[in-house]
Amino acid sequence: MTDNQRKLAAILSADAVGYSRLMGDDEAATVAALDGARAVFREVIAAHRGRVVDTAGDSVLAVFDSVVEAVAGAAEIQDRLTEENAAVAEDRRMRFRIGINLGDVIAKPDGTIYGDGVNIAARLESLAEPGGVTLSEDAYRQVRNKLDLAFEDIGEHAVKNISEPVRAYRIKGRGDGGAPKTPEDGAAMMARPALAVLPFNNMSGDAEQDYFADGLTEDLITALSLDKTFPVIARNSTFVYKGKSTDIRQVAKELGARYVLEGSVRKAANRVRINAQLIDAETGHHIWADKFDRELEDIFELQDEITARIAATIEPELHRAEQMRSLAKKPANLEAWDYVQRGMADLAAFTAEGNLRWSRKIGQVAKVYSTG
Repeated sequence: MTDNQRKLAAILSADAVGYSRLMGDDEAATVAALDGARAVFREVIAAHRGRVVDTAGDSVLAVFDSVVEAVAGAAEIQDRLTEENAAVAEDRRMRFRIGINLGDVIAKPDGTIYGDGVNIAARLESLAEPGGVTLSEDAYRQVRNKLDLAFEDIGEHAVKNISEPVRAYRIKGRGDGGAPKTPEDGAAMMARPALAVLPFNNMSGDAEQDYFADGLTEDLITALSLDKTFPVIARNSTFVYKGKSTDIRQVAKELGARYVLEGSVRKAANRVRINAQLIDAETGHHIWADKFDRELEDIFELQDEITARIAATIEPELHRAEQMRSLAKKPANLEAWDYVQRGMADLAAFTAEGNLRWSRKIGQVAKVYSTG
């Protein structure tokens, strides 16, 4: 006989953003920030009649009897954390993603909860932006007319270990994690997928060759940063993972990157072999890979050549990957989609009049989204 109970509950799942990087930079400060953030979670969750179930690692799991209380609490938590982060340096801010689901759970006598309802909440959390809150469709239906909050449908997502796609909604106005908004790093920046260049591995068995692998990595970060289309994660963030066995998807999640460039360097006598791979972190699939065999004569000339070759190759690969991703998406606003298609037809005319008509239609796209 078991005392386990099944019940319908609102589940809140939260996870710190970039926790490993923060710990690598300053362990004591990160632990203090995490303790402060957890105090906010506990206080707000209790005020909204919820219960904290677990705080393993850098995560928080809580359960509520009311979806309305869960969502209102999540929004309040993000607002409180944003206020506290305002006085903290940008690279030291403790931000969280929050996912909320309404689902069936198994509650044990010790207070722990299990089931798909919990798993889906965790997957929704991974879909949220830093400082943001994402809801399942079931949760959204319960709160859409009951809270003074705006929501946005972000479509269906295939998530790990869940058989059916999950439709998700996000709370508008939460998702910048307290970062100051500017034309470059506000909504436009968040909409642009980031690239992380992980430290190239030295596979030569010679520790003195680390400088070559590190130098190549730094040169690639510098070269790729010149293309303003794709933000490139800073060196101080990516070098935390040097020499570590990493899960690409987890690293990308912690760094806030959609694409990861990794590679290795091997040296034998006066020859060097460099392998590089560009990976879509959301799927784990390789987008591009190549190897380069060279004589090691002028090391700086070699670094410059390989850097230029890789940068020139992967930039169009990134654009192509984003185009394929866009083609696979269902348009969220058909009026805007229509303007884009008509504008592209005008642009293809290669005339001054066509360019002018294209510019006007793209302006209409911005107008549609600003009013809708």
